[in-house]
Amino acid sequence: MLDTENTIEVLGARVHNLKNIDITIPREQLVVITGLSGSGKSSLAFDTIYAEGQRRYIETFSAYARQFLGGLERPDVDKIDGLSPVIAIEQKTTSKSPRSTVGTITEIYDFLRLLYARAGEAYSYVTGEKMVSYSDDQIKELIIKNFKGKRINILAPVIRARKGHYAELFQQITKQGFLKVRINGEVQDLLPGMKLDRYKTHDIEIVIDRMVIEANEDNEKRLAESIKTAMYHGEDVLMILDHDTNEVRYFSRNLMCPTSGISYQNPEPNLFSFNSPKGACEHCKGLGTVHEINLKKIIPNPKQSIKNGGFAPLGDYKSSWIFKQLEIIGEKFGFLLTDPIEKISNEAMEVILYGGKEKFSVESKTLGITKEYKIEFEGISHFIKNQYDESPSTSIKRWAKEFMDEVECPVCNGSRLKKEAMYFRIFEKNIFELSTMDISELSNWFENLDGNLTEKQKIIATEIVKEIKDRLRFLVNVGLNYLSIARSSKSLSGGEAQRIRLATQIGSQLVGVLYILDEPSIGLHQRDNEKLIHSLEQLRDIGNSVLVVEHDKDMIERADYVIDIGPKAGKYGGQIISKGTPKELLKEDTITAQYLNGKMKIEVPKRRREGNGKFMKLTGATGNNLKNVSIELPLGKLICVTGVSGSGKSTLINETLYPILNAYYFNGVKKPQPYKKIEGLEHIDKVIDIDQSPIGRTPRSNPATYTDVFSEIRSLYTQTPEAMIRGYKAGRFSFNVSGGRCETCEGSGVRTIEMSFLPDVYVECETCQGKRFNRETLEIRYKGKSISDVLNMTVDEAVPFFENIPKIYRKVKTIQDVGLGYITLGQQSTTLSGGEAQRIKLATELSKKDTGNTFYIMDEPTTGLHFEDIRVLMDVINKLVDKGNTILIIEHNMDVIKLADYIIDIGPEGGKGGGEVVAKGTPEEVVKNKKSYTAEFLKKELN
Repeated sequence: MLDTENTIEVLGARVHNLKNIDITIPREQLVVITGLSGSGKSSLAFDTIYAEGQRRYIETFSAYARQFLGGLERPDVDKIDGLSPVIAIEQKTTSKSPRSTVGTITEIYDFLRLLYARAGEAYSYVTGEKMVSYSDDQIKELIIKNFKGKRINILAPVIRARKGHYAELFQQITKQGFLKVRINGEVQDLLPGMKLDRYKTHDIEIVIDRMVIEANEDNEKRLAESIKTAMYHGEDVLMILDHDTNEVRYFSRNLMCPTSGISYQNPEPNLFSFNSPKGACEHCKGLGTVHEINLKKIIPNPKQSIKNGGFAPLGDYKSSWIFKQLEIIGEKFGFLLTDPIEKISNEAMEVILYGGKEKFSVESKTLGITKEYKIEFEGISHFIKNQYDESPSTSIKRWAKEFMDEVECPVCNGSRLKKEAMYFRIFEKNIFELSTMDISELSNWFENLDGNLTEKQKIIATEIVKEIKDRLRFLVNVGLNYLSIARSSKSLSGGEAQRIRLATQIGSQLVGVLYILDEPSIGLHQRDNEKLIHSLEQLRDIGNSVLVVEHDKDMIERADYVIDIGPKAGKYGGQIISKGTPKELLKEDTITAQYLNGKMKIEVPKRRREGNGKFMKLTGATGNNLKNVSIELPLGKLICVTGVSGSGKSTLINETLYPILNAYYFNGVKKPQPYKKIEGLEHIDKVIDIDQSPIGRTPRSNPATYTDVFSEIRSLYTQTPEAMIRGYKAGRFSFNVSGGRCETCEGSGVRTIEMSFLPDVYVECETCQGKRFNRETLEIRYKGKSISDVLNMTVDEAVPFFENIPKIYRKVKTIQDVGLGYITLGQQSTTLSGGEAQRIKLATELSKKDTGNTFYIMDEPTTGLHFEDIRVLMDVINKLVDKGNTILIIEHNMDVIKLADYIIDIGPEGGKGGGEVVAKGTPEEVVKNKKSYTAEFLKKELN
C-alpha cells in the first residue's frame, strides 16, 4: 500500500471516457501511464490532473487579473489531493513565429549575446584591424608621446561622406566661436554665407585647436581641454592632423578603427539580437530571408499573349484601367495585346514590369491628326512588391506571395544581424558562426574555449559560459545534438519541440514540481532512448514527480510505477486495469502485460515481398545535411526509411521526394530541396502523404465530415419517404448551414455563456437538448434513428447499421479497420489525439477506390499507438501493399521496421555526421551491417 503522505490522490474522475475512477499516484517517482490509444490516458494525465493544477494556479490570481485570462473549467472529478505545481510538456507547444529559434527557446542565444557584448573583441569591417577605444587621459598620453615637438591641428569630425550645401552648419559653427574648418582634406577660414556643392559628397571637420606639443603643465592642460571640446563636437571621436606631413590619426572613446576612423557604439546585448531594431539587419528586418519577385511566376508561359492572360496576376483581358494603360504602352512601343509576350521588346517589358511616367504623341496616318498620350504606370512587379510590403490585408499579402520566392537576404547573407555585430569575435568566431554549428560541435568549442581567452575575458565569461555549457549538455542528453541553435522552431517536429522544452525545464532546476509529459520518445531512435530516460530520472532525482504517458517498452520497464488504463478504447475503456511496479505488471493478464512478457507479439513475416520489379530512382539529393544521396525505391513493397534523429530522413523524403512527386502528379508548388534527377515517375499513378497534423481546428469538424461519410449519410436521409414528401434536400441535414439546424446554438449542440470574470460555461442547448438539429429535421428517421442519433453512434455501431449501403459501409468499415471503432462519428476533431487524426486520414485514403499503383508516404504512423494498435494498423498497411501499392514509412519503431520488405538506413549520426545511406536491403541484409545503429536493435527483434 502506498504511503498517503507522499501521494497524489485522484477520486471520482469522469472526464471524457473515464469511468468514475479512483487512483493513488506516488510522488517523486517516475510514473508511466499506458494503455490502448483512446483508452483515457491523456484524459487522466492532461484533462484531469494538469487541468486541475492549472485551475488552482489561476485561482491564486486576483479577480481583476483573472478576468483577462478567461477562467479554466473545473475538470469533472470529485477531489484531487496532494497536487504540487504542474508543468505539462506537450507536443504542440512551440511557437510558429519565424523569429523563434532553438537558441531563443532554450535561452542559449540570450547568454551568447551577453557573452559577445561583454567579452567580444571588435574588428573593423573596412580594414579587418582590431578596434581600439581610449579614455581621454590615454588619448592625451598618446598624443604627447607620438607628436612631441610637432605642430598639430585637433579636429572634430561632423560630416562624413554626405551630400549637401551645409550653409546652416557653417553658420552654427561660426556662432560657436570657431574660425577654421577642414573641408575635404583642406583647411579653410569660415566666411559669411559660405556653402558647398550640394550634389557632391563632403567630409567636414571643425578645427578645434592648433598647437605645438611640448611637455609642460600649461600645454598639457590646454591639450586636455581641447580633447574634451573635440570629443563633444565630434560625438566621441577626434582627429589629429600633423601640420607638416598632413597625416591623420583617429582617437575615440568608443570602439574605433585606428586606420579608417570608423567607430562602433559600445556593444550591448541587443546589438546581437535579430529581434531588436538595434541589432536586426535593416534589409530583412532580422528574418534572414526576403521575398523577391519571380518573373517565371508572373509570366508562366511567354508564348501566351497579354490578352489571353499571359500575365498571371492580371488574368484574362478585362475592360479596365490597367489594360487601357497596357494598350497605350503598346502604342508607344509598337505591340498589340494579342502578340505573344516573348515578341514584346525589352524596353517595353521594362515599362510593363517596373513602371514609367511620360507623355508622347502618335500621328495617325489615316486621320491625319496627332494623338497625345500619357503613361503613368506603376509596373506589375513593383505593384506586387508594394502590396506585399505595405498592404494591411493578410489575403492581399498572401496573393502577392504567390508571385514571389523566399530567398536569403543579400545584405546579411542569412545571418539576420547588422554588419557591425558580425565583426565582434571570440576565439576567432562571430556569433552567427556559433549559431550555425551543431550543438555537439558547439559543445566542443566551449570545452576548448577556456585556454583561448585573455585573463580579463576569463573573469567576465566564467559564469556565462557555465550556464551555456549546462544548457548544451541537457540538449545533448535528450538526443538533440544534431540541431543548431539558429534552427527555426517552426521546422521542428513534435517530438523535437517537446524534448527542447524538456531540456529547458531540466536546465531551470526546479524542485517539487509535477511534470506531465506526452510521449517524449516520439521521433527518437532506440539509441537515444536511453539518454531520454536518464534525463527523466534526473528530473525525478532532484525531487520532482514525473508522470509520463508512454507506450515505449524501455520506458515502461524503467518506470518506478505503471498505471495501465483500459481494457479497450473509447467507451469500452476508462478503467484502471492494473497498477504497480513494472515487475507486478508482468504478472497481470492485460494486453500491455502480454506484449511485455512475450505472450503476444507482432510476428515477423515468413518471407518478404518480391515487389513488381519496377523502381523509382532519386539521384544526387543535397538538401540540408544530405551528402549527395541517391536512393532506389523498389515499387510494390513496404519500404522503411530509418536512422537516428536528425540523420536526414525527413529532408530526403518529406522535403525532397514528396514535393517532386506532388509537383509531377498534382502540380504542387512547394519547391523541393536540391537534387540532380529522378527516374521512374511513370510507374505510379499518384502520391499521398499522410501526416499527423490535426484534421480540423474547430469543434464543428468531426470524423464524419472529414472522411466525407456525412455527405453520403445526408443524401441517404433525403431519400427516406418522409423527407421526399417534405421536399428536404441534403442541406437540411447539415449543422453548418441554417435550415435544418437548431438556430439557438447554431448547430453546435452547446451554448456558450460568458461569465465576464469567471470561466465561460458551456451548457447543453435548451432548445435542442444537444441534438444540433430542429424538431422537424429530427422527425426524419432511417431504421428508427434520427440524423443526430447517427452522429452519436460509435463507428463499431455504425458498421452493422449501414451494412446495406455500400458507399457508407465502405467508409465506416475502413475507420473500424484502422482501429478507431471506439470513436463516435460526431466526435469533435479538437479532442482527437495526433495518432487518431493520422489514422482517420489513412482511413479516408483507404476508403477511396485505389488504383493498386499508388505511392503512400507516412511519417511515424505509430505515434501514440499501443502495441496492439500497431498490430491492427500494420494489418491494414499490409493489405494495401498486397494490392500492389507502394508504402514508404519513416519510422523508429522496431515492430514496424521488422515487417518491412526493404529498409533504407540513413546516418550514421545526426546533423553533420549524417546524410549518407548507411545500409539498404531486406531486414535480414541490414542486420549484417556493422555501421548501422538500427541494425543493432533490429537484430534483437529478429532473433
